[in-house]
Amino acid sequence: MIREDAMTNKPRLPAGFLLLLAALLLTCATPSARAQDGPAIQKDSLHFTAYTIAEYRKNYDVWSWLPDIQFRMNGPLESGDQLFVEVSLPGRGVWVKFDCETSETPPGRSMNTKCGGRDDIPEDKSVTYVGPVSFAIRLRNPLSEAGVKTLFTGKAKVVKSRSNEHGPKAINKFVYYVDHDWALPIGYVYLVPENPELPRFEAAFWIRGDVSSTGLYPVEPHLLYQGKEVGLVFLDGSQIATPSCTGDLTLNTTRSVSESVPQGGKWTRVRCTFYSVFGWDKTGQEKRPLPGETGQVHVFSGNPGDYELKVLVKGRLARSLKFAVAEDGTIVDNGIAGANNLGSDKVIVPVKFTGAPDGAWDKLAWKTGAFYGNPLTGFTAPP
Repeated sequence: MIREDAMTNKPRLPAGFLLLLAALLLTCATPSARAQDGPAIQKDSLHFTAYTIAEYRKNYDVWSWLPDIQFRMNGPLESGDQLFVEVSLPGRGVWVKFDCETSETPPGRSMNTKCGGRDDIPEDKSVTYVGPVSFAIRLRNPLSEAGVKTLFTGKAKVVKSRSNEHGPKAINKFVYYVDHDWALPIGYVYLVPENPELPRFEAAFWIRGDVSSTGLYPVEPHLLYQGKEVGLVFLDGSQIATPSCTGDLTLNTTRSVSESVPQGGKWTRVRCTFYSVFGWDKTGQEKRPLPGETGQVHVFSGNPGDYELKVLVKGRLARSLKFAVAEDGTIVDNGIAGANNLGSDKVIVPVKFTGAPDGAWDKLAWKTGAFYGNPLTGFTAPP
C-alpha cells in the first residue's frame, strides 16, 4: 500500500515496484541545455530577490536590504569567463556590482550559480529604498579581447512590509521583498531528460504563499487525456506511483513579515511529478505487471492530442494547464518559449486559476513585469 509523506506529499512505493522503476530510469549527471550559439541564461531559473538585513548603517532599529540573485547558465562558458551583476537605483546609476561563481561549461551543458546578499556585498551598501530596481547580468573574460557581454537586463519591483516584531523599536523594522505576481499565470510542461529512453513528465507553476504551510496541503495533480485520467496504476487495490506536487522553491524567506501581509509576502514554485507518465519508452524491456497490479503507465508516444493538467488544493480545483502532445511523444511547442529565448526545453503554457487559494494578487502584472520587465511575446493569460 502506498502512503504519502505529510510534509512533502511524495509517494512511498512498494519495494517490487521500486526495483522495476530503478531498472527503467537511468540518470545522468547534468541535463542537456537547449542548443544555442553562445552562453545564455535559462530565464525560468532566474530569480532576483531582496535580502533583508537586520540593520542599516549600524543602526539595529532600522532594517535594510541587499540584492540576491540565482540563475542557471547554458554553456559554453570558457576558461577565464566571469559572470557578474550590476544593480542600479533610479537617479543613482550603478549601486552595487558583484561577481557570481562561474565554472567552465561545455556547449550543451549548464551550471547553477547564486550570488549577492550579505555573502558577496558589504552590509554598509544596504539601502532602505523601495520601488523599481534595474539590474544587468554580464560576462567578462580577461583572456579574451571580446569585451564585456550583456546576457540579461531587467527590472524588479521591491516592496516592504512590517516585520512580525513588536514594540516601539520595531517601527522601522521592515521586511523587503520583490513582487513576483507576474509569475503566477505562467506555467511549464516538460519531459525530464534523466533517462532519454524513458523521459518522465513534469509540470511547474507558481502559488502565492508558502506551499509547505498546512493551509495549502494537499496539492494533488491529475492528468486528463480525452476526458479521462491517465497514468493510474494500482497494487492490490491501492494506487502506486502516485503523482505528487511539492514546493521546490520559495521566494522571500529572509525574514518573517507581519501576519497582516497577504500570503506572508511569499511566492512558491510548485513542481508536479508524474511517476507513471512518460514521453516514450525506448528501453526495449518487456513490462510485466506485478502480482496484484492493475492499470498501466501512460506513454505520450502513440497517444497524441490534447491534454489537461488539473490541480486540486485541499480537494478544490485550483489550477488548470492545457497542452498538446505530438505522435512521437514530445510536447508540442506553441512557440512562446522559443520566441522569448527561454533557454530551456520547457514549454510555456498559460495557467488558469479556478478558485485558487492565493488571495488577492495583481492579475495584470504579467503584461509588463514578466521575467523582470521582459514580457512574453505571444503569451496571453487566461481570464
